[in-house]
Amino acid sequence: MPKAVPFAEIFLAIAVIVVAARITGALFQRMHQPAVVGEIVAGLLLGATALGRLPGHPTEHLFPTDSRPFLKAIAALGLVLFMFIVGLELDLKVIRGQERLATSVSLASIALPFGGGILLGLALYTTHRPPDTTQSKIAFALFIGAAMSITAFPVLARILADRGMLRTPLGAAALASAAVDDVIAWSLLAVVVAIAGPSAGGGEPQWHIWLTLPYLVAMVVLVRPLLKRIVAKYNEVGRLTPDLLAVILVGLLLSSYATDWLGIHYIFGAFLFGAVMPREGAAAMFHQILERLEQVSVLLLLPVFFVVTGLAVDFWHMGSNWYWQLPAILGVAIAGKFIGAFTASRLQGVPRPRSAAIGVLMNTRGLTEIVILTVGQQKGILDAELFSMLVFMAVFTTLMTGPLLRVVYSDRRLARDVADAEKAALGAPQAYRVVVATPPDQTDPTPVRIARDLLGSERPAELVLAQIRPLATPTLEVGSGLTLELSEFAASAERLEALRREAAQSDLPAVTLVRMSQNPAAELATMANDVEANVVVIDDAATHHDVVEMVTCQVILVSTNAAGSSAQAYGEQPRVLLSMEAGRDADAAAEIALRLVAGSRGELVVREATSAARSDERRAASMVAAAQKAGLNASMDDGRSADVAVMANGTRPDGITPVHLHVTAEQDRDVLSPDRLAAGVLSKLPART
Repeated sequence: MPKAVPFAEIFLAIAVIVVAARITGALFQRMHQPAVVGEIVAGLLLGATALGRLPGHPTEHLFPTDSRPFLKAIAALGLVLFMFIVGLELDLKVIRGQERLATSVSLASIALPFGGGILLGLALYTTHRPPDTTQSKIAFALFIGAAMSITAFPVLARILADRGMLRTPLGAAALASAAVDDVIAWSLLAVVVAIAGPSAGGGEPQWHIWLTLPYLVAMVVLVRPLLKRIVAKYNEVGRLTPDLLAVILVGLLLSSYATDWLGIHYIFGAFLFGAVMPREGAAAMFHQILERLEQVSVLLLLPVFFVVTGLAVDFWHMGSNWYWQLPAILGVAIAGKFIGAFTASRLQGVPRPRSAAIGVLMNTRGLTEIVILTVGQQKGILDAELFSMLVFMAVFTTLMTGPLLRVVYSDRRLARDVADAEKAALGAPQAYRVVVATPPDQTDPTPVRIARDLLGSERPAELVLAQIRPLATPTLEVGSGLTLELSEFAASAERLEALRREAAQSDLPAVTLVRMSQNPAAELATMANDVEANVVVIDDAATHHDVVEMVTCQVILVSTNAAGSSAQAYGEQPRVLLSMEAGRDADAAAEIALRLVAGSRGELVVREATSAARSDERRAASMVAAAQKAGLNASMDDGRSADVAVMANGTRPDGITPVHLHVTAEQDRDVLSPDRLAAGVLSKLPART
């Protein structure tokens, strides 16, 4: 007589699983981690690693042997739905405009860990010979390589969405790279699994595998057109009816059955069915499908999969050689992904901080890696010890993504990217804004003229004429004690208003801000940050030193040669000398010089750095070529005198040029090559006629 199905035990187990997953997922969200990572950890804690080690072995009572086959069947259904969602959300339109970057980053971030994983697999084969003795050493090594190469597109997308990064250049580049990575990695894994052959203990005939190509053709040529009819029917009805959803689910299950019968794995059928779903006019239908399936999959089925995985994982028993094998696995996985993505990004001209951030984000593995490892276990490729170490790697690399991202790409830099993206999305123009800090009783017009030329004909733009007067501490108990200060305040406002009217006559939007403060430098910094200034122009060295530490924009210190008069030297169409150094402040100086020349229609003279290195010579020549290409009057320094010298902050002037501009870069500025720098600056300016 067949043994009765333990329904009560299964229902109790699922109830405990759902509660544990929801609680742990919420806790991880409060720690700025994806909820799914918390649910994975909950599954591991309910398994042999934690709950199973308590007195009385609660895991054995909560998940008895008789109920585990049924839990595995539920977990398999959860996997099918999850992989369908992964395929459905994988839209290669996200790589538009970034095809070259996404492809190069994906290939490099797969090739390096894949190659390292193969070498590691060959080293691990002796101590972790596959449970299925039919598995070859090559198949084992290839699988380890494939497992090292995965990036979890869904988890990465969730991390980017939670941090508001999807619209930023960094988020778009990472998402595009992960999308291409998914296509390549899943294709690679399918090949590896096909090489590995049937599952352990299975008896599928090998000839089935030769039908894989006809299956792929049928999915594209036959199934996709049928799915287009589903989309058309949805648009006709205006909602996802039970019949339409039933057709999609039946197709999903049949596709999963087909790939499992072919000897690959059922998850590939689910993934491909989602991937071939037509995108045109289907966004609303996709949203309703995801809403319905994710509730069942995420709330009920996937947590069961995490527990089934946790039952097979025991971090306390990872073999006697874990002390070198686990670090080796982590090293190959993390370093391979990071170095590959970072190097490819840099070769495509992506700035160093953003390249490092892409390298970190591409290390996100999450649930996708767990799925792949489960395939390896079911195929008889991974033993229990190696499976546990690889699961640890998957969880660790996902948990490290958020904290490590903040290290290589600061919150300030990210906040600036997000703010720019939000303004662009709203269609709000980003005005180029220059704040000129005019000292009391200012008579030298040079700082204002410099600001005028920096703004040039760029629009939208704004000149902010600011003056912060020192506020004395009142010594009177009756009255304000500020009679003199208030009188000077009114006089300053009149002088600045005259300058504003002069600027307005040349069609340059300008505003005046006059304030009093006991700490003028701090007040100026606050003002600059509040108006979102791009540049602050100062001609007082003491104020400059304090302001630089408190603002997030570029700062220019205007100084004069003792033998010269800046008022006479800086006039119309000045000859601007740029010392072509390397570094963040030097890049900012080059940008200022380009803007001055473009705004004043003057002449740019580029001088090589004092180091006389060949790289510096190339930088200078590249800057001249880029400026000339943009229509500027530019040449290499010929020794003739200039009207103004622009240099990085801390660089000593030559003592000849009447006016010196010492430029400090905005915080977290990227360092660019001269041609990219010039192209980036000049592309924002109106075309020269």
